[in-house]
Amino acid sequence: MIDGVLIHPLKQIPDERGKIMHMLREDDPHFERFGEIYFSNVYPGVVKAWHYHKEMTLNYAVIYGTVKLVLFDDREDSPTRNELMELFIGEGNYVLVKVPPKVWNGFKGIGLNHSIVANCATIPHRLDEILRMDPFENHIPYRWDLIHR
Repeated sequence: MIDGVLIHPLKQIPDERGKIMHMLREDDPHFERFGEIYFSNVYPGVVKAWHYHKEMTLNYAVIYGTVKLVLFDDREDSPTRNELMELFIGEGNYVLVKVPPKVWNGFKGIGLNHSIVANCATIPHRLDEILRMDPFENHIPYRWDLIHR
């Protein structure tokens, strides 16, 4: 587990009309503040990585489909420096993943349909606050290939 990353099970309330999917409330103990909410559509097999935010805390939930979310701790002062986390989140594992600033992260669409990742960020998106890196050529010890175990 990477220091500062939190995983919270989320509630779904189904009925014959559909369902309600909870994500984040201002009275949740892990809520910090509201900056903006946005949604990222991910096609099957597509990798959207790597990036990190200098100030922003991310609160990810996959509201449709499934993604493989991968985190890498590259923070010099972190007790979990150089740790990797791989999570499969979505309809079968409906959770909120809180990612602190300066933790590299990315995701890959899994399955046959697109996925929708919701992010309730603590600050509005700013171009000067985000760093990006190529998903395949970088220093992170991770490969996005399909692994048959």
